[in-house]
Amino acid sequence: MKQRTIQREATVRGKGLHTGDPVRLTLKPASEDHGIVFQRVDLHGKPKIKPGVDLVSDLVRNTGVTLGYTKIHTVEHVLSACSGVGVDNLLIELDGSEPPIIDGSAKVFVDLLLEGELVEQEKERSYFELSRPVSVTQGNQSLVALPHDGLKITCTSSDDRGFHTQHLSIDLDPETYISEIAPARTFSIYEDIEELLRQGKIRGGSLDSAIVIKGNKILSKEPLRFEDEFVRHKILDIVGDIHLLGVLLKAHIVAVKPSHALNYKLTKSLVEELERKTGEQGKPEGHESDEPSIGINETELDVRRILDIIPHRYPFVMIDRVVEIRSNFEMRAIKNVSINEPYFQGHFPGRPVMPAVLQIEAMAQAAGVLMLRHVASEGKVAFFMSCDKVKFRRPVVPGDQLVIDVKITKVRARKLAAASAVCKVGNKVASSAELLFTIVDAAEAD
Repeated sequence: MKQRTIQREATVRGKGLHTGDPVRLTLKPASEDHGIVFQRVDLHGKPKIKPGVDLVSDLVRNTGVTLGYTKIHTVEHVLSACSGVGVDNLLIELDGSEPPIIDGSAKVFVDLLLEGELVEQEKERSYFELSRPVSVTQGNQSLVALPHDGLKITCTSSDDRGFHTQHLSIDLDPETYISEIAPARTFSIYEDIEELLRQGKIRGGSLDSAIVIKGNKILSKEPLRFEDEFVRHKILDIVGDIHLLGVLLKAHIVAVKPSHALNYKLTKSLVEELERKTGEQGKPEGHESDEPSIGINETELDVRRILDIIPHRYPFVMIDRVVEIRSNFEMRAIKNVSINEPYFQGHFPGRPVMPAVLQIEAMAQAAGVLMLRHVASEGKVAFFMSCDKVKFRRPVVPGDQLVIDVKITKVRARKLAAASAVCKVGNKVASSAELLFTIVDAAEAD
């Protein structure tokens, strides 16, 4: 199946669910392999964010992403519409930090995409087809992704307090998504509203944009669109959250009491499975490039491209994404520090801290990627040789995002290179070092 975008721009205005701020959202056509990219046109430099698991920063009643100082809240409904309708490439301009909530469903975004008129492009889509189950659990919640030819979601939505229990199993294609899933609205339990407001959430919420469950009553400006509207919205959220995988998924997802946090956890596990499968068998279906070198026009790299370039594999891949390649000599990468990292079991029990040596390794891997862009990288491997002037200024803990800036300072005979690197968490320096490494043929490394 071919990639798709839209033929012309389409715009909608409203206010954000959690910020309450007025916002204008404009969908614009994009080229092949562009992906779904958000752009904050209200900020200096009009920064762009391509949502992925490595950029997730908020999972409380929404999925929010952050890159540097640029944040976008509640991306899941827009991403769900794009996945559900089958749009691969799109530029989404926002003049605020959150897409408009409108009626609390994905229908407005589906309508906007159809207004822009879907158009096929030349390149084939990429798919990730599971070959074995992937599962995550959290208390009495669980998500399991099973091998399946297509996308099917079986979901049980339930509240521990007994307010609702609903179940639905559905095979998803664009037609089914548009009619059966997209119109389902977000909902909340009445007793949760005060706490959410205290947390600074749902400041733009109203009965126009959500369903409120109060005991046996349904509070809404209109009747339920489906008898099982709650579980349908949970499926809508799952579709949006697994879009963070970065490639279309073929799987049967069985969900029991899903949430944004658990959806993220599954998507992260799917990324790890994709890395494993890519390492063992090559690219996913539809991925045509076999060239490991970094193209001169590539200004950012996702984890799949990073794995094309460096020999490291789980659990020793220490960079999640290259977010900016400024030149042959300067680059920025990120490493998301998760409590799931295996080294936290022993470093330290009860007080997890990222080992300092692994921060050095993250800097070295980032510098190695940059050096392999500077030289012809096919069949080459960057070997870390030494480090100097190493400084550690603050502990790095689970939940932190390391922003790694590297700069090549010296290249000798295209085989030896020196680099400086700085790791920051927020705007504070966590560590820094000067690195020396060599470029060797992969055959020599064996």
